[in-house]
This record gives sequence, C-alpha cells and structure tokens, in this order.
Amino acid sequence: MKSELQLRVLSGVVMAFLTLTLTWLGGTFFSVFSALIGLLIFYEWSTITAVKQDRANAIYGWVALLVICLLVSVFAFLWAFAALVIFTAAAWVWAKVRQQRYWLPMGIFYAGFSALSLASIRGDDTAGLIAMLFVFAIVWTTDISAYFVGRAAGGPKLAPRISPGKTWSGAIGGAFFGTLAGVGVYMLNYPFLGISIVILALSLSVFSQIGDLFESFIKRRFSVKDSGHMIPGHGGIMDRVDGLVFACFAAFLVASVLDYIFHGGALPIAATLLNP
Repeated sequence: MKSELQLRVLSGVVMAFLTLTLTWLGGTFFSVFSALIGLLIFYEWSTITAVKQDRANAIYGWVALLVICLLVSVFAFLWAFAALVIFTAAAWVWAKVRQQRYWLPMGIFYAGFSALSLASIRGDDTAGLIAMLFVFAIVWTTDISAYFVGRAAGGPKLAPRISPGKTWSGAIGGAFFGTLAGVGVYMLNYPFLGISIVILALSLSVFSQIGDLFESFIKRRFSVKDSGHMIPGHGGIMDRVDGLVFACFAAFLVASVLDYIFHGGALPIAATLLNP
C-alpha cells in the first residue's frame, strides 16, 4: 500500500510538472499536447465502449480524430470546430443507419472537443496562460478538496448508482474551495474582481464535478475500474482529465457565446473568458 501511494504521488508530481511546463510554454507546445490528449482519450474511449472492435467504426473514428487534432495542433481552431461538428454528425447518421448505439459519435465529440477546448483556451498569449491556470486551479482544487471534505464530513451520497464514494458534502466543499482557488488566481493578475468571475469559477467547479460523474457513469456502464493503465498509480488519461475537459467545455462555450454577442467573434477565447 505504501509503495502504491508513493507511485501515485510520484506520477502526480511528474504529470503536474509536465502540464504546467507546457502550459507556460504555450503555443505549439501546448496545442500539440492538447491534440495528444484528445487522441489518447479516443483510444481509451474506443477500448472501453468496444468501438475499436468494429473495423469500419474504428477507421472512421481515427480518421476523424487525426484530422481534428491536426487542425488543433496548428491553431486552426475554427476549422477544427467545423470538422468536429461534421465528423460527429456524420457518425451519428452512420450509427442510426446501422442501428448501432451512439458510442462512436459521442467518442469523436468528447475526444475532439477535449483537444479543441484545451488548446483554444491556452492560445499563445499571456491572457491564455492566466485563463488556463485559472481553470487548472479550479479543477484541481475542486477534486482534492471534494475528496478530503467528503471523507471528513460524510453524509448523503451525491450519486450512489454512478459513484458510491461521492457525497453532497464533498461536492459542496469542492465547489467552495475550487471557486476560492479560481478567484485567487484571477486576483493575482487583475486588480478588480467582478461577481461574474465568481459565478464563472463556481460554474466551472460544478462542471468539473459533472465531468467526473460522467466518466464514472461510462466506466460503470461497461464494468471497468479504470479507463486505462497509461499513468502508473492513476489509471488512464480519462481518469485524470475527466473534470478538466468538462470545465474546459463550459469555458469554451461561455466565452464563444459572449464573444459572438459582444465582439462578433473577434477575440481569443481567453480574453473573453476573463474579461478583466
């Protein structure tokens, strides 16, 4: 047990160092990193849901992800979004025609949107760095504090059929401390704090917990303990980024809508998201 904990801690430190280093570098370094995360998510998704057992579905899915992630890696975010929508819609129709379940289009969308939202939030400027650290602080603090508050306070279960270990006390504690962490990062970089930033931080914390529950639902649906075995002591990539990608989904959509309404789609995601 002690050696397993040490392995888990060591893996966590290495992952955090690598992630923060690439976040600091930004640009192509982070966009390629985001694309790789998207590809690994699809690999694990296709393994869990048995998409890869259907040759036609597997080929289509990998072609779709490779195209989307290639566009993401070269900062062609608008084209990547268009490709994501087209490939997902076509896969949905394909599944309907073949009378299959919709795991293929869901996997394309989940993995492709993960890569796109991560890379577009970080971008290649200072605002992107702050925005990404803002999201990281919220998600990581939410995850850690939800675990410890839940263990300390106990109480009613949050979603016993999906994730029996999670409690309402942990969810509330995670949201509270995750919001504080996000606000803290924001105030270190901008002098004025509006209520909109507090609401945004709270919303991203909630979405990160929804992402965690979503992945728990998928694993329970297919009776698997971990999404994979790529990270020693932690399981798979999906196990580590489930909350992060859902928070990024929410941040991307909120910023995109606000940018379109107020700026006609002219600003980067991070600039609209933080709006100092």
